[in-house]
Amino acid sequence: MHGHANPPPERIIAHADLDAFYASVEQLDHPELRGRPVIVAGSSMRGVVSSASYEARKFGVRAAMPSAQAHQLCPHGIFVRGRMGRYVEISRVVRQTFEAFSPLVEPLSLDEAFIDLTGTERLLGTALEAGRALKRRVFEHTGLVVSVGIAPIKMAAKILSDMSKPDGLLVLGADYLRRFFDPLPVERLWGVGRVTLERMNQVGIRTIGDLAGYDVMTLRQLFGSFGPHLYELANGRDPHPVVADWQRKSYAEESTFEHDLELGSLELKRVLIAHGEAVGRRLRADRVRARTVTLKLKLARPLGGGRYPLVTRSLSLEAAIDDGAAITRTAISLLDRISVPERVRLAGIQVHQLEREDPIQLALFNARHETSSRSGRLNRALDEIARRFGENAVMRGLVQAERAAPTRRLK
Repeated sequence: MHGHANPPPERIIAHADLDAFYASVEQLDHPELRGRPVIVAGSSMRGVVSSASYEARKFGVRAAMPSAQAHQLCPHGIFVRGRMGRYVEISRVVRQTFEAFSPLVEPLSLDEAFIDLTGTERLLGTALEAGRALKRRVFEHTGLVVSVGIAPIKMAAKILSDMSKPDGLLVLGADYLRRFFDPLPVERLWGVGRVTLERMNQVGIRTIGDLAGYDVMTLRQLFGSFGPHLYELANGRDPHPVVADWQRKSYAEESTFEHDLELGSLELKRVLIAHGEAVGRRLRADRVRARTVTLKLKLARPLGGGRYPLVTRSLSLEAAIDDGAAITRTAISLLDRISVPERVRLAGIQVHQLEREDPIQLALFNARHETSSRSGRLNRALDEIARRFGENAVMRGLVQAERAAPTRRLK
C-alpha cells in the first residue's frame, strides 16, 4: 500500500522594512525634529543623502541623491550627520525582535529582513495576525514603525512591503499571486535590468502578465539561461528559501570630500583611520572577520560626463581580522604603494572574504597573545563608547584632528 505524501505547507514569508530608518532614528532621539524634513547626509554638498524623512520626501528628496540636489529641492530641510553606531544599536534590537517570531531571519541590511513564518500559525495565528504583532512589537521595543509585506515567495513579500509604506501591512495568499503580479510592470521582477527590459519591450513584454503568457522554451530562446528563471518568477514561483545564516559579502565605508586631497596627505590618512575603525566596529558587531582589504580612491581628474578615474588596490591577509587598526594599517600600506601624483575626491575601505568569528589567529603580525587581548579589550571599550556617545566620540591616532570625511556611506 502506497501512501501519498502531503504537499508542503504554503510558505508564509514576511519582508519587514523600517521606514526612513536613519531619519526616523534621528527624529526618535531628537523630538524637536519630528514632523520636520530631516535629511541624513554629510555636511558637504558633494556628498549623498543616506536617508530622508517622509516630510523631506514630499519635496522629492531621496536616498542616494547628491546632497546639493537635495538642498535645491528642500532648502529648508534639516541636514543631519549620520550616527552609524546608533543605527547599528537599533538594528540589533529589531533583529532580536524578528528572531522572537521565527529563527529563520535573513537580514538584507540594517533596516530590512525576510522572516519565514511558515509553521508558526498555532503560535502566532494567521499571517495577518502575525504581521500585526510584528509591527506592534517593533514599535514597543524601539519606537519605530515598520512596513511589512507577507506572501508565499520572497519577491512578492518585498514588493508588498514597498507598496505598504509608510507603516503598512499587506498580506497575499498563493491563490492571488498571479492576479497580483499580472498588471505590474515587468521591471518589478528581480533581475530585470536595463538591457533585459529593452529586449522585453522589443518583443512587446510590458507587464509581468505579458511575460507569464510566454512558454518556457520561447523565453529560453529570448533570454538564454535566464529565461526559465523569469518564467518561474512571472508565474509566482520562487524556490529560494529564507536563509538564516545569510552573510553579507562585504563591508565598506567611503567619503566624498569637501575639497580634493593630496594622495599622500595626512588628511587622507586621517580619513582612512576613521573608515578602518568604522568597518572594524561593524565587523565586531556582526561577529565576523575579513581576510581581504580593498582601498578605493576616486581621483579628482575628470574624465567627462561626470565620471572620474577609479583606483582600487587589494591585499589578502594570512589571518582574518576585525580590528580597526589592522584594517587601517593594511589600507595605508596599499595607499603608500600608489606613487602617482594625484588629488583625490573620494576614498573608501572595503573588506571581504568574510569568516564567522573564530579563535584569534596571530600569524598576521606575529603578535603575542597578551597584545591581542589588550587590543580586544581596547576594541570593546571603543565599541561601548561609540554605542553610548556616537561613533565619533573617540578614535585612535590622528582622527581627532581636523576631519575631512563629511559623508559616509554604508554598503
